[in-house]
Amino acid sequence: MRLFVGLGNPGAKYAGHRHNIGFMAMDRIAADHGFGPWRKAFKGQVAEGRLGAAKLLLLKPETFMNLSGEAVRAAMDFYKLTPADIVVFHDELDLAPGRVRVKQGGGHAGHNGLRSLHQHIGEGYGRVRIGIGHPGHKDRVSGYVLSDFAKAEEALVDDILRGISDGAEALAAGDAAGFQNKVALRVSPPRSGGDKPAGAAPPQAADKPAPDAASGPDTRSMLQRLAERFR
Repeated sequence: MRLFVGLGNPGAKYAGHRHNIGFMAMDRIAADHGFGPWRKAFKGQVAEGRLGAAKLLLLKPETFMNLSGEAVRAAMDFYKLTPADIVVFHDELDLAPGRVRVKQGGGHAGHNGLRSLHQHIGEGYGRVRIGIGHPGHKDRVSGYVLSDFAKAEEALVDDILRGISDGAEALAAGDAAGFQNKVALRVSPPRSGGDKPAGAAPPQAADKPAPDAASGPDTRSMLQRLAERFR
């Protein structure tokens, strides 16, 4: 059994907030992979299913962000899981929109949901860090994360969520690189006629440097240019 946890805040008024990208990821995985209906359990909403050979529980804590660890601890104890069996999906200010990174263990970097998880289960769980960019000043962070994605970001967010769903089976099997490749294929698809060999995974869109104007026309896709603006 693996446990995927999406962080967010419950209720319709929070549903589209940047802080709720973890909830959005759980909803997309459940819908795309035919998971059972959401039901109340462990101070949250859960859905069960399989990804390849892995039995998986999806959890959206309903404790509000700063108490997320309570729900995760309850599910962890019931299924006798270890932190290594858990992957937490959360918004990441320190990554530009379009970037998704997998990490095992480490600090909470001031994220209130991760801080609560550290208090209840320790720091050894896995994370999927979903970049939302930074508003530019720490005084603007609270209003920024508790606001909806801008219209200009919607297409990129949709590609990120589709990529996360595409790669969920690889992640459940412990293949972090395979997961990130699936995300990259959605966020930065190969150019038509491509110059990469078949099966090669392109880099994340936000990892590509902006082209030098002197070297020729800007050949980046719209999504790549969008991600660049939010670095």
